[in-house]
Amino acid sequence: MPRAGAALSPGVSEPLKIDIWSDVACPWCYIGKRRLESALDRITERDGARPDVTVEYHSFELSPDTPVDFEGTATEFLAGHKGIPLAQAQQMQDHVTRLAAAEGVEFRTDQVRHTKTLKAHELLHLAKQHGKQYEMKERLLAAYFTEGRHVGHAADLADLAAEVGLDRDEVLAALEAGRFADDVAADIAQARAYGINGVPFFVLDGRYGVSGAQDPAVFVQAIDEATAAPARAGEHADA
Repeated sequence: MPRAGAALSPGVSEPLKIDIWSDVACPWCYIGKRRLESALDRITERDGARPDVTVEYHSFELSPDTPVDFEGTATEFLAGHKGIPLAQAQQMQDHVTRLAAAEGVEFRTDQVRHTKTLKAHELLHLAKQHGKQYEMKERLLAAYFTEGRHVGHAADLADLAAEVGLDRDEVLAALEAGRFADDVAADIAQARAYGINGVPFFVLDGRYGVSGAQDPAVFVQAIDEATAAPARAGEHADA
């Protein structure tokens, strides 16, 4: 897997494109989102101007075999998925909850309704078509980790989509028809091609990979390297 600053392929981008492979039910993805935002704030403060960056989210299912209506708590799922005692799973969740709080995010793991995230990823592709993907991603993460909302059913997802300004009927029809299922599959195939086997994973300008919810300083360095690297026109690889 590419490391921070590792070149994936030569390219040029203006503005800087950041592609993020992420799952809705991934706590580190929420933390990583906040840390990237903190990095952009640091660059803004340092340079006196907001960096010219566009962000696109890509689908990745950490647990594709999860039932839509999982019977049990998120802690029980984690224990079973990792094959560890329930007490150890709870300790892991308590640890990540503290880290999330340090980023201004409240995790209420006792209320999480764990589910398969395929339909949520389909919704993110629909939201991208309407220029609402970033807002939709934030809404889904908050709904899952903080509010105990169900993000696996089409009707519940349509309700959340309406909250960010999308047409509920359009969303419901698209999700029920699986209209964006191929887009989700294409994202996952691209992740495999890059060698990504865990999320979050950030690809800057199709060239630089940052794995995990790194400290904001790591993102600052990666963004600086990506924007300063010599560009070779015509050789940009789409992430």
